[in-house]
Amino acid sequence: MNRALPVVRLRVPTDEDAIAWHRVFAHPDVMEFHGGRPAELSAYEELTARQRRHDAERGFCLWTMLDENDQVIGFTGAQPWERDWGPTGEIEIGWRLGREHWGKGYVTAAAQMTLERVRAAGVPGVVAMVDARNERSIAVTRRLGMRLAEVFTTPDARQKGHCYRLDLPAGTQTSDPA
Repeated sequence: MNRALPVVRLRVPTDEDAIAWHRVFAHPDVMEFHGGRPAELSAYEELTARQRRHDAERGFCLWTMLDENDQVIGFTGAQPWERDWGPTGEIEIGWRLGREHWGKGYVTAAAQMTLERVRAAGVPGVVAMVDARNERSIAVTRRLGMRLAEVFTTPDARQKGHCYRLDLPAGTQTSDPA
């Protein structure tokens, strides 16, 4: 059964969004697959500044996700995979959502917008690197039409992960296949 996706808006992160991300992502469930504990505010200040640079240089970034009331609820977007393992240099899409907004379709709606934006920026394909235990994010990759391309073990935390891929041929629209 398809359900209508919620209204979501994306914007380039502002200085104030660092504070909002710090607050929204403070729940331990949100950080379960991201080190298990909330990051310091300074990490979000650096991250939002880097995303503004990415948007200016590439035309895409991790955008702040806003709900129908223009409240910050998370982020979604794309950026180059910059680690020395995995799909180095490829464009990774990702998302993080405040706990109280889970299960409402926000990530799927925002990720579909992300795919359209990166396609418009000339990106031919994307990857999503997902912890193998993260069933919610795996479900999003399926709704986006991504395919499992590789199973890996992270070199630092020794966790199993999945690399999902999606080709973005020019001139096509993405849709929710579910």
